[in-house]
Amino acid sequence: MLWTILGIGSFIFAAFLMWDSGASYAPVISCGLICFVLANTEAFFPFGNPVGIVISLCVVAVWCFLKDRFVWAGILCLAVSLAIKPHDAGLVWLYFLLAGGIYLKRALQTLLVTAVLGLVTIAWVTPIAPHWMQELHSNLLAVSAPGGISDPGPTGNNVRGPSVIIDLQSVVAVFRDDPRIYNSVSYLVCGALLLVWAVRTLRSRFSQQGAWFALAAVVPLTMLVSYHRVYDAKLLLLAVPACAMLWADGGPNRWIALIMTSAGIFFTADMPLTILRIFTDNLHISTAGLSGQILTVVLMRPTQLALLVMGIFYLWIYLRRESERG
Repeated sequence: MLWTILGIGSFIFAAFLMWDSGASYAPVISCGLICFVLANTEAFFPFGNPVGIVISLCVVAVWCFLKDRFVWAGILCLAVSLAIKPHDAGLVWLYFLLAGGIYLKRALQTLLVTAVLGLVTIAWVTPIAPHWMQELHSNLLAVSAPGGISDPGPTGNNVRGPSVIIDLQSVVAVFRDDPRIYNSVSYLVCGALLLVWAVRTLRSRFSQQGAWFALAAVVPLTMLVSYHRVYDAKLLLLAVPACAMLWADGGPNRWIALIMTSAGIFFTADMPLTILRIFTDNLHISTAGLSGQILTVVLMRPTQLALLVMGIFYLWIYLRRESERG
């Protein structure tokens, strides 16, 4: 009960901080997006999944760093988030590492605290369970086997609904259910986008607006590049301030930003995915041909497509804004 209260409370607090960051630009838009996220964040709390706390701590750390308030609290929050789920907070930490200046120092301090936490945990656990690493490895192999709960392929046990796997591998696997193929294609696509993002971050001067656009671009790509489920995508809270900024700027980009951000949040929400599963449960689409494969992706994997388009859009905004500044 205490763990659940901590998870719910920390997530609401993180959502409030993101509203605080976007409210000066577009308070109604920020409030609407965040309220929709909160209304569709039920799946991971009843099961005690740590992802709620991980995402909350990561969001709080970003707010502390960019607002330059409670910096050491932000370092501790990001360190704990990294230690528990590095594949959620890793690229957010990487942004601060590449941003340079004082943020490079904070990223290195975070890494040091993470290392200390990890070493203390290993020293604590190893005498109690000396074979924990081998057991963890065998567990991961078992759940990732064909037909397992973490298999991204069409035969996987969790390919639809509020706990759906949302990495890009699960889309490529519809066309070729071979780990060597779907992993390679996913790493190539996401790696190319992340390389462009990293080079732009290294070559641009830091600004608060640029930071929000950089984070809005990297969070969807974080979900696509490696194993993630829908509840990990609540990290899209970090995209709300960037959407609010574009809305305040006016012009056609305001509507595109709202549509892209809303689509990313909508297709990672509990209730829409539950309704989608009800409608598609009795559909039996053959994936033998290309048309059936495309139809399967569109109807049963819309989350990945929404995240990919959202990531590309915000990456384009990030590149264009920083070019204009330059």
